[in-house]
Amino acid sequence: MGYTNARTTRENSPMPLYALGDRVPQIHPAAYVHPDAVIIGDVVVGPESSIWPCAVLRGDSNRITVGARTSIQDGSAIHCTPAHETVIGDGCVIGHNVHMEGCVVDDGALVGSGSVVLPRARIGAGALVAAGAVVPNDVAVPPRALARGVPVKIVEDAAPQDVIDDSVQQYIKNAQMYPTALRRLD
Repeated sequence: MGYTNARTTRENSPMPLYALGDRVPQIHPAAYVHPDAVIIGDVVVGPESSIWPCAVLRGDSNRITVGARTSIQDGSAIHCTPAHETVIGDGCVIGHNVHMEGCVVDDGALVGSGSVVLPRARIGAGALVAAGAVVPNDVAVPPRALARGVPVKIVEDAAPQDVIDDSVQQYIKNAQMYPTALRRLD
């Protein structure tokens, strides 16, 4: 794939990337991984994607794939299951404190802060999972739908595309600024 270490903000400081046996992270050089995020094992992060503080991506029992221009925000825990990879497409926003494992998030989707997406669930392209929602095992959220509640109730063709697009663009800008503007003060 040609992926190498991503940009980091601490001079001469290794990023928290961990191999686990023969499972080694692959981070595109145009991706941004905050120094306080943790990436373990079989994890692929695409170009212009960003992994923010305290996010943990743990590919120990299967693969986690993060597409291009996708943000994984602060405190999110992304895992997989032995039987199911976790796949997050291009141009997605994974909000703060999201928990997901063994699921698929198609291109252009937004998973709101504090949400849970369980194994074998699928979030369709351009869909929005509202903050605090729980998407149970085997639930498919259709493209451009809004999913909200515990467990989710689905409203077809209700996802605000401008909100998703604006959020994707803001995190791309942040990821471009942080490598040169962030400096540690201790």
